[in-house]
Amino acid sequence: MDVDVIIESLPLYGQGALVTLALLVLSLGIGLLFALPLAMLRSLPSPWVWRPIWAYTYVIRGTPMLLQLFLLYYGLAQFEAVRESVFWPWLRSAWFCSVAAFAINTCAYTTEILHGAMRSLPGGEIEAAKALGMSRWVTFRRIVLPSAFRRALPAYGNEVVLMLHGTSLASVVTLYDLTGAAREVNSRYYLPFEAFITAGVCYLLITFVLVAMFRAAEKRWLQPLTARSCYQSPHAPDPAHPSLGHPRQPAHLGQPALRHARRRPQGLHPGLAAR
Repeated sequence: MDVDVIIESLPLYGQGALVTLALLVLSLGIGLLFALPLAMLRSLPSPWVWRPIWAYTYVIRGTPMLLQLFLLYYGLAQFEAVRESVFWPWLRSAWFCSVAAFAINTCAYTTEILHGAMRSLPGGEIEAAKALGMSRWVTFRRIVLPSAFRRALPAYGNEVVLMLHGTSLASVVTLYDLTGAAREVNSRYYLPFEAFITAGVCYLLITFVLVAMFRAAEKRWLQPLTARSCYQSPHAPDPAHPSLGHPRQPAHLGQPALRHARRRPQGLHPGLAAR
């Protein structure tokens, strides 16, 4: 392994890491911004509302992200009406098409994640909010949304990591992210192992940071949902000895068969005791 080439190429990898993080933050922010109202509409009972959203998420999640990127960057350019429209300065930009493709993809996944978190909300919390006189909007803002965001944290953390790996497709449309930097180093020095192993280490370090951030967020905001009460009822059985009842209870009270057993003479055979 040529370490000198890796050290010499570190500034190029640093620029690629900045491009990767910018793509990740922009796509996740735009996707979450649109996913929240879509998840709310997805939870409505009217099929005229939730069926189009379900079709959108089904199509996007069922097709590869690379195909979606190609359709935006290469596919739309073949239509003359698109090239003559006011949107052409943005559609011919690799940055815009990459962010749009990534945002559309993560929006579909985030919509389903938030929708599932909203559906998993216990009905008792909604009934309690109604009993307190909360309106539908206040209930949604104070009960549904906070609980849904907390429950969606583990799944959304996985989506963020997968989105980080998906940003490597941006190098296909001439963006110099981490994968693009690795390709540049390979084309300069013809050292594919050093080039791509360095990019892999950079992705791994960013993944470790993201996982640590979501672990800390889960410990802070998921604790009210997962913490168990340390109080134990005085009538609850001892988990170590379930047959003995409560630890403060005498051992013989937990064994009714022995308490009601017929006493036999000590030292005699059962057959001789009857005599």
